[in-house]
Parts: sequence; C-alpha cells; structure tokens
Amino acid sequence: MMKIYICPQCGWLRVVSRRKDVECHKCDCMQMRLTNLDLEKFGNMTEKERQDYADAWLYIHNRQKGQ
Repeated sequence: MMKIYICPQCGWLRVVSRRKDVECHKCDCMQMRLTNLDLEKFGNMTEKERQDYADAWLYIHNRQKGQ
C-alpha cells in the first residue's frame, strides 16, 4: 500500500511503500509524518494544490506546538 508522508520541517511530500521510518531528502529530517492523503487524491492534485496542502499542514502543526 502506498502512503503519503510529509516533512514536518520543510513540508516536502513523499510517496512511500512498505516503510515506517521515512526520511526527507530535501532537508535531511530523519522522521517524516504520515498524512491522511490517499494515493488517488494525491495523484489528482496539481502541484499548487500539493503546495497549498503542505503549507496548511505546516501551519496547523506548527501552531499546535506553540500553544
């Protein structure tokens, strides 16, 4: 099963199968986080939609850390 992971530092999205420990190849973060996106939805997103998703994810999760 293919899963979509996001880097909690830079927001890079990565498609991965059969791995639990996923590292970011953009900023070298050693632990990416699993998203709730499925492969079909991710595949149908434009690059702008993917960037908007990553920006929103980072905003929500970074905001929760500061509270």
